[in-house]
Amino acid sequence: MTTTDEVISNYIQIESRVDKMRDKYALKEGYVDGEGSPWVPFIPNVYIKHLTFDVRSSSAANVLWVQAGGELGRHRHRGPVSGYVIEGTWLYREYSWVAKAGDFVRESPGRTHTLYSEKGMKTFFWLNGPLEFLDEEDRVVETVDVFWFINHYETYCQEQGIPIDERLYL
Repeated sequence: MTTTDEVISNYIQIESRVDKMRDKYALKEGYVDGEGSPWVPFIPNVYIKHLTFDVRSSSAANVLWVQAGGELGRHRHRGPVSGYVIEGTWLYREYSWVAKAGDFVRESPGRTHTLYSEKGMKTFFWLNGPLEFLDEEDRVVETVDVFWFINHYETYCQEQGIPIDERLYL
């Protein structure tokens, strides 16, 4: 029969081995201050503040800033997206709801929508996999993925003489 002390001791030994594996293989935890990434122009009235790039999972996190009257073209995500509205309001022209500050949005892969903000907004997005921008006949005109986001960020930083913030890369 196993005593409570033996169970606890066994648990502690297992946790110690797990901690060693974590320390061996896990990425260091990171912190990126708000100054670590500039607002990078995307299209008229739309800017992106890149927060992290994870090439292993083809994911990226950013804050999307759409100024008053700005619109992000029709697009389709090939992976799930989560968003949290920081300020302002926005909608998808194809849906009946309006996202406002404090709202959480989740998007399923394969949906097509057009983001519009009448008065402006800032929303944190975590994007998994690529998104495809579409024309009026649903033909893909541009694909945006984690490597596109990296290029977007690095090109702008190089053009503006801004140092690349290595903390953004996972």
